Parts: sequence; structure tokens; C-alpha cells
Amino acid sequence: MKRLLLGGAGRDHRRRTTTGALVIAAALALTACGSGDTSGKPSAGTAATHTMKTAMGDVRVPDHPRRVVVLDTAELDSAITLGVKPVGSTHADVKSGFLDYLPRDKVAGIKDVGEMLQPNMEAIAALKPDLILTSKIRHGDKYAQLSAIAPTVMTENTGYPWKANFRMHAEALGRQAEAGKAVAAYTAHVRRVVAALGGPAKAAATKVGVVRFVEGADIRIYGRKNYIGTILADLGVGRPAIVDKAKDGFTYDVSPERIDLADSDVLFHSTYGDPAKAKETQTTRSGLWKNLTAVRDGRSHGVDDQLWIQGIGYTAADRILDELQRDLTKR
Repeated sequence: MKRLLLGGAGRDHRRRTTTGALVIAAALALTACGSGDTSGKPSAGTAATHTMKTAMGDVRVPDHPRRVVVLDTAELDSAITLGVKPVGSTHADVKSGFLDYLPRDKVAGIKDVGEMLQPNMEAIAALKPDLILTSKIRHGDKYAQLSAIAPTVMTENTGYPWKANFRMHAEALGRQAEAGKAVAAYTAHVRRVVAALGGPAKAAATKVGVVRFVEGADIRIYGRKNYIGTILADLGVGRPAIVDKAKDGFTYDVSPERIDLADSDVLFHSTYGDPAKAKETQTTRSGLWKNLTAVRDGRSHGVDDQLWIQGIGYTAADRILDELQRDLTKR
């Protein structure tokens, strides 16, 4: 849905004025207590810092931040993976607030600072963070407000470049050693799954498709340049030809009447929103769906949208690899 993927619409003058006043007041309060200044840089005399190159330019951050706020699901996954519990996070568009695949004990006590695309600046400032993590595509229009509260590290995008983003998150959090261990564990897990599939040649011979039903949008056949696409590429599995027609490599969008284009040996599908409004109910009852090779052969698998699509990180990837091994080895 648009609210998940796009930035918010413009605000009226009153809201801009109110928000600006809150941020300025919060920034002054933070300066007074030595947490930061209106430049978004730690004050003189605080803990050691280092300068990072970010999507918004050079940013000076604490070497070992203690009060971290994250504003998107990828940043939350990174923090949890690296052993950091943020003091605050925006909530996802799910009943539980934080994505269900995350361990409950790891997110317990994290303060909800608002909807992902509309973070509550006053709530963020009240937490007195010494670091904020997000991306330019999500919150580039709010950079001035956020950096007035604390040093703000933004990656350019989310999703497809998740591995590079993770390294930036680790640098910002001072957790490079932990990041190296997470990457090594993921690489070893990929090797185990490929071996379970019968080796690289057998993996490549199996065409794997991913479909997402989205409330308020067309059905999405996932291409190569997205989070799940990179995991499938790491496994070296085959992909259906349609993925090479995906717009910008991301998705190829179809109506229920063209779901036959999703034909593949194995098909994974998830749903965002109400299944009827997302056209899942209509599509999966159709003859076109039932005639898909994967569906006909009993190799179509419904998966958790929060985990496969929304999570975007190494903690999610570890569980996805387990599910891929389980389902791709079924006969």
C-alpha cells in the first residue's frame, strides 16, 4: 500500500508550525542536557565520536551510542541482529506494532514513536536519543527536524541494498565485529541450504517465483532487485523469465487475469492487507491460479508477509532460509 512504500503528503501550515516549534524546543532541551545541538552533532566534551558518510552527507556520531531510535523495519532488524535494543522505534502497519518475527523479548520495552511514515518528533525528542537510524527514501524530507534532535544516519534506500545498509548501521552503532559474525553466519547458512537442495546445479534448475497480494494495488511478481530477490540470488535458484521484465528490477505488476505470468516450479506468496481487497481470494480461486505449475504440483506456499517482505535484515533472512530449505526440498 502507498502508506507503506511512499513518503507522506504535504501538511498544512498549522501542522508545520506546531511540529517545528516542538522540534526546536526539543533540540534546545537536548542541548541543555549535553545530548546534542541543533546541528545534529554531539556537544563538545561528550563521548568519542567518528564521522560517517551518509546519504545526507557527513555526520558525526558517537562511537558507542547508548540511546538509539530507529524509524523503519530494516533499521530495527539491524539493531536487533547486532545486539542493540533501541529506546524507540516507529511501528509497522500490523496489529502487534513491531513485526511478529522479531523475538518478543528483544522488542519489549521499546517506545513506540509513531507511524513509520509519520514519526512523532516530540516523542523522539523526549527519548533524548544520541543516534537516529533511517533512510532518505523514507524520511529525507524530515532530515532537518531529525538531525536537530540527534545525529541522524540515513541510507539512500531500503530493500535491495540491505546488506550495504546493514554495514552502515553497524558502523553507526559501533558494532562492526558483531556485523562480521552475522554476515559469516548468514553465508554459512546459505551454503547449508544449497547443499540441502542438492548443490548449485540442482538449485539453479528450480525456478522459484514470489508473488505478493497487496490491498489497494495490483498483484506483484517480485523481480531480482529487492530484499527477497537477493536471498534467492544468494541461493542460486532459478527464477521465472517474467522477473526480467520487472520495473527497475523490483516487481512486475499484474491483474488477476494475468496471474499465469507468475508460472514457476515453486511459488511463494504473501498478502499485505485484507485478502479480499488484495485480490488474493479472487485470484487463488481462479482456474488460472489452479493451473500454475507450482499450484498443480503442490509446490505453492503461503508465507508471512511481515517476515518475507517487510523485515529486511539478517534476523529475518535466517528464518527465511529455514523456510526455503523446508519448502524447496518437499516433493
